[in-house]
Amino acid sequence: MSKGVLLFLVVVLAVANLAIFHYGREEGAVSPVVAAAATPAPVVQAPSRDSTSNTPTPTRAPASVAPSPPMTAAPVIAPTASNDDALTIPVQGITAAQLRDTFSEARSQGRVHEALDIMAPHGTPVLAVADGSVEKLFTSVPGGLTIYQFEPSGRYAYYYAHLDRYADGLSEKQAIRRGDVIGYVGSTGNADPSAPHLHFAIFELGPERQWWKGTAINPYPVFTRPR
Repeated sequence: MSKGVLLFLVVVLAVANLAIFHYGREEGAVSPVVAAAATPAPVVQAPSRDSTSNTPTPTRAPASVAPSPPMTAAPVIAPTASNDDALTIPVQGITAAQLRDTFSEARSQGRVHEALDIMAPHGTPVLAVADGSVEKLFTSVPGGLTIYQFEPSGRYAYYYAHLDRYADGLSEKQAIRRGDVIGYVGSTGNADPSAPHLHFAIFELGPERQWWKGTAINPYPVFTRPR
């Protein structure tokens, strides 16, 4: 091959290489090594365990949750003597303003009164505080002539003591209605004859429904709270 032909081939190859280099720069092509280095590695999230399963679950960003409304305390309801708040004051003509809270007063032999004394003239009618039945008519040394009334559910007993006498025809197991006259104010038992009054008590009974037992409830707030 002549020197002229060789020189021609060298020139052709040089021109071709120059064209390839120029084309690569114009198109933004990069070498495979550079491309591999520039590609970010995939992000792998660490698994967490669901609180109710052993199966790993992907960690997720917490969803946006609207704030819960502030919690309010449940209203406190004072205990009442029965499901019916409106017990009738058991002495005819006596108003709530005339009552005095004697529930916690001391009595003889270290006792606490656990009842309400309602002062009234001798012979004033005594009224049933609610519907119910006469459970027991009883005479005792401290209470004198007494009545035990059960309200319809049998959960509560109402106790009337120091009566002068019962209403005519009153008998045990008799159904009575709120406001019925069941007796008359007196001073029997250990009451002072010069201070006739009704000794009235409320008892929450146990499952045995024993009229002579129960947890005493103060009648004063039952009669005097706003209606």
